[in-house]
Amino acid sequence: MTPLAGLVRDRAASHPTAVALREKNYGVWEEVTWTEYWEQATLVAHALLALGVEPGDRVAVHSENRREWLYADIGITAVRAATVGLYPTNPAPEVYHVLHDSGSRILIAEDQEQVDKTLDAEGDLPELTHIVYLDPRGIRGRYDDPRLLSWDDFLAMGRQHRDQHPGAVDERLDATQPDDLATLVYTSGTTGPPKGAMLTQANVEFVVDVIRGREAFIDPPPNEKDLIVSYLPLCHVAERVFTTWFNAAVGSQVNFAESIDTVQQNLREIQPTIVFGVPRIWEKIVAGVQIRMSGASRLKRLMFGIGMKLSRFIGSRLVANRGKHTLVTRLAYAVGWVICFRPLRERIGLSKARYAASGAAPIAPEVLEFFMGIGLPMYEVYGMTENSAVATTNRPGRVVLGTVGEAQPNTEVRIDDTTGEILTRHAGTFAGYWRNPEATASTIDADGWLHTGDVGEWVDGTHLRITDRIKDIIITAGGKNISPSEIENSLKASPYIKEALVVGDRRKYLTALIGIELDTVGNWAQKRRIPYTTFRDLTTKPEVIALVKEAVEATNQRFANVETIKDFRLMTKELDHDAGELTATQKLKRSVVTAKFSDEIEDMYAGTKATGSAGVV
Repeated sequence: MTPLAGLVRDRAASHPTAVALREKNYGVWEEVTWTEYWEQATLVAHALLALGVEPGDRVAVHSENRREWLYADIGITAVRAATVGLYPTNPAPEVYHVLHDSGSRILIAEDQEQVDKTLDAEGDLPELTHIVYLDPRGIRGRYDDPRLLSWDDFLAMGRQHRDQHPGAVDERLDATQPDDLATLVYTSGTTGPPKGAMLTQANVEFVVDVIRGREAFIDPPPNEKDLIVSYLPLCHVAERVFTTWFNAAVGSQVNFAESIDTVQQNLREIQPTIVFGVPRIWEKIVAGVQIRMSGASRLKRLMFGIGMKLSRFIGSRLVANRGKHTLVTRLAYAVGWVICFRPLRERIGLSKARYAASGAAPIAPEVLEFFMGIGLPMYEVYGMTENSAVATTNRPGRVVLGTVGEAQPNTEVRIDDTTGEILTRHAGTFAGYWRNPEATASTIDADGWLHTGDVGEWVDGTHLRITDRIKDIIITAGGKNISPSEIENSLKASPYIKEALVVGDRRKYLTALIGIELDTVGNWAQKRRIPYTTFRDLTTKPEVIALVKEAVEATNQRFANVETIKDFRLMTKELDHDAGELTATQKLKRSVVTAKFSDEIEDMYAGTKATGSAGVV
């Protein structure tokens, strides 16, 4: 086998001057060649050897996406240790949990903020011997913790070790075994403390084979000419696939966004060819387009309106034809390209995108149809940490909207006859949960099937449709099984709704807690001269409540009567990760949110039947 670090080493030898990575510093894009990439990764590897890191040890990385993240990841695995990623937004208690549970020996932290989260830990971290910090501001000369080590001193240690033991890293790398632990990926923990999913070198190799395979989900397959923007947290398995693993597998160029707040600007600068996003990203792009168009000139609004009519026509035809163009849709697209699609796609940074994927959570079909209508090849994919993010995908010319597509190559997918649970089996199935054999046994059965916890059904016998998580299925007082995520995704297709939580388990009817999208609703209110001061104040405005009610009524028209929202409340605060209301991946924690707003939920069920009214939380 050729481990991931070996792929980087090989590409440095075969394409030494080609650009592997780009990062913007002080307004200028700086390039990193494959030679420089491997040079930095080997310095990290030698430094780890100097600090006594052994095969199987865990080394944590707590940072925003940047080149050092990849230097560390490749260097760590080159010495047969395992990378443990932490979300930059993790609060101190979660940082402590991951470091303590993983038993990480070394932490590579970005700056003072991340270092403080570790130093402020309320419990002991006996296995953590060193904390390497990338940015010295606020740290150097201020702390006296003996574990602290600057990045420059860390690399200097690596240079000294390389001079003394020049072949040590290659020797350790060449001894890599398929069952070596490559990374611990901590799940988002929607129902409890995050668990560390163990992915081995063999698991990563399986993903690389899928990326490179003849039956690749991208046509033509990804290659060194492709440009990728890295902006989602690298500790998430999906971003690791599209950043680190794509890059090493085929030589695609990685461009690091300056921050999550500048993604839109960076997309416009880079115009990537391959783009991955979670539903929230795609929804925000659509909402942003609508905000900008509402403030555009009359002529631009007219052209946009015509373009959107063409987009809806094209999108509906593509949906009916499984993503394949006809002569009529091509002609419509040619007209739309001239008057709207070309400037629109350039503006949102997707003019050169030949493949865009949405994953990690369900997305409203209306959002996919919008992008398909403006000519963006958009595909919903399905995978999870425990199967190395590989399960199913829609493919060019074989798209079935509302599904997550067909099984990937060398992947088995089936649905349990009794529970409806989706099961997967392939060489990328994880090795289990770190130090948690009970959870592992309940997730991987004796025949090697991974129990995903998702409920699904087949469409046309080929495409998988996910209906919900097993634990989230609502059973009404009348015994009707309802998938809340479908209703919630439909609500969130509105540019005015950011969060939606459907309630109704063991109840006579469904209600919802709704969080507004501040940017779009705020813009809408300003144009109508509706004064407001805070987020809370905005949610109390009768006009805003009426606006959201329109979106709720539009969603109700798409569902059977038993699945309609009979009442709702607007949440008067934006949900927050630090408050425990969202996971690090921005997934809503149902139990936490329903507990916090239990009084408001009960108020919606105060009578014997729904009133159809709408208030605010």
